[in-house]
Amino acid sequence: MSTYTETISEKLNDLLEKTYDAEKGYKKAYNNTDNPFLKSFFDKKSTERNNFGTELKSEITNFGQKWEKDGSVTGALHRTWMDVRSLFSTKDDEAMLEEAIRGEKASVQEYSEVLADTSLPPSTVTILTQQMNQIQADLNQVKRLEDLN
Repeated sequence: MSTYTETISEKLNDLLEKTYDAEKGYKKAYNNTDNPFLKSFFDKKSTERNNFGTELKSEITNFGQKWEKDGSVTGALHRTWMDVRSLFSTKDDEAMLEEAIRGEKASVQEYSEVLADTSLPPSTVTILTQQMNQIQADLNQVKRLEDLN
C-alpha cells in the first residue's frame, strides 16, 4: 500500500514550484507577442498551469503536508532571459515557441520521473498522470504552432 511521505511531499512541492514557473513563463510569453493566436494560446496555458498548481496544493494539503513554493530563482532567471531574447530577436514569436517547446519537454520529463515512484498514492498518480498528459498535448500543439510560423 502506498503512503504519503515527506519525500513525496518534496517531489510534489518541486513540481508545484516548476508549475508556477511555467505559469509565469506563459504570462511573459503572452506579453512578448502581438500574434492573437499565440496570445490566446499563452493565456490558456498560463491559466492551465495555475489550475495545475491549485490541484497540487490541494493534494499536498490533503495528506497533511505544507506546500511551500510559488516559483524558483531559476524560473525567474529564465523569464528574464526570455525578455532579453525577445528584445534582440527578429522573430519574437518563434523564440517564444521554442522556449515553450523546451519547457514542455522538461515538464513531461519531470512528471515522468515523479510518476516512476511506485509509492505514490493512487490519487496523486491520477492527478499527475492527467497533468502530464495535458502537458504532452500542449507540447504537440505548440509544435504544430511552430510549424505554422
